[in-house]
Amino acid sequence: MSLKAPVDADTATDAVLLRLDRNVFHHGGLGVIRSLGRLGIRVHAMREDRFTPAGTSRYARRTMSPMPERTNPDDVLDLLDRLADRLPGPAVLVTTDDAGAILLAEHGDKLRPRYLFPNPPADLPRRAAGKATLAEICRAAGVPHPATTVPADAAEAVAFADACGYPVVAKVNLPWTADRSGGLQSTTIVRGKDELLSLVERARQATGDGPDTGLLLQEYLAPAPAGTNQDWFFHGYFDADSRCLFGHTGIKIRSFPVHAGLTSYGRWTPNERLRTEAITLLSGLGYRGTVDLDFRWDPRDDGYRLLDFNPRLGAQFRLFQDTAGIDVVRAMHLDLTGRGFTPGEAVPGRSLVVENYDPIAALAQRREGTLSMRSWLASMRAADEAAWFARDDLAPFFLTSARTLWQAAEKRLRR
Repeated sequence: MSLKAPVDADTATDAVLLRLDRNVFHHGGLGVIRSLGRLGIRVHAMREDRFTPAGTSRYARRTMSPMPERTNPDDVLDLLDRLADRLPGPAVLVTTDDAGAILLAEHGDKLRPRYLFPNPPADLPRRAAGKATLAEICRAAGVPHPATTVPADAAEAVAFADACGYPVVAKVNLPWTADRSGGLQSTTIVRGKDELLSLVERARQATGDGPDTGLLLQEYLAPAPAGTNQDWFFHGYFDADSRCLFGHTGIKIRSFPVHAGLTSYGRWTPNERLRTEAITLLSGLGYRGTVDLDFRWDPRDDGYRLLDFNPRLGAQFRLFQDTAGIDVVRAMHLDLTGRGFTPGEAVPGRSLVVENYDPIAALAQRREGTLSMRSWLASMRAADEAAWFARDDLAPFFLTSARTLWQAAEKRLRR
């Protein structure tokens, strides 16, 4: 489905994409570039190298290369300040990772005369993005959340897993700058004691002399009966008064890694109960800006447990483009530039696929016996939006394909 509707955007106000996570396959950034660029808004983006796929988009007007190497906030602020010297006026600043959202909340006042961006409570993005502090937020707000612990050592990790029963979910609880050369994934389903001990050791090496293992453990919520929608997400934008100007729910059809990772195939599915719960939580916290929440429905009590609170734009936000042409990032740009807007109607069933991850997710589900090749191909053909492929902007897709194949060849050679 191609959705084209007039959006009264302020094309004189540029946008700057702030991303500190060095990941050339981050498709959310490309979504921002295309969404605003198609409205005639000049989008300036950071990139890791000359061959970063998003940086080759026809809608990326300028780039800053390379991305900042060091983690000192002053280095990033100075970089943004130098960019502002080359812009025609204040620009809307869009963050697509937790590190950028935390930096702006805690240090962004220095940039306010030159950039437009939301102003949440200074401590909220860090607490929300923190795996352990999110559990505290949920307890205080009365929001269901899986049993959670941050083990100080291997013994505490094993004791928690024994109490909950295997499998358990392990999430990396390290600073975004930590060394993850050991192959640590953000989320892993741990199915036994030996696997858990191995993961604890790798995380300990990454965190060095940290006060804990660098992992957060959660109880594993068993899958619901086949055909039941269990993994949900909410994407929204909240204005300066913490009012939700745009917000919708969707389901995670497939994920990478399977059952535990990012959305590789998602579908817009209205869920008014969940939407109301999400808006109530965020408004009560005084939240402002873009947000991406992940929930899992628990059949034991028919409750939605909040798994992740991402205080920034979600990577699959382009799934939610309504009949008026509004999506989350467009809603933010319109609001911050003083342009009132009326959201259109929802588009239930609209779907998005992430082409470089979904085949891997589909293969894993095929091995489980929960997905046939015919069903997967049918879903690919039915997708309304792709993370990388776009008829009006082909370069990022071809470069992503080339880099994916090269990365796979490198791994094979190492083996």
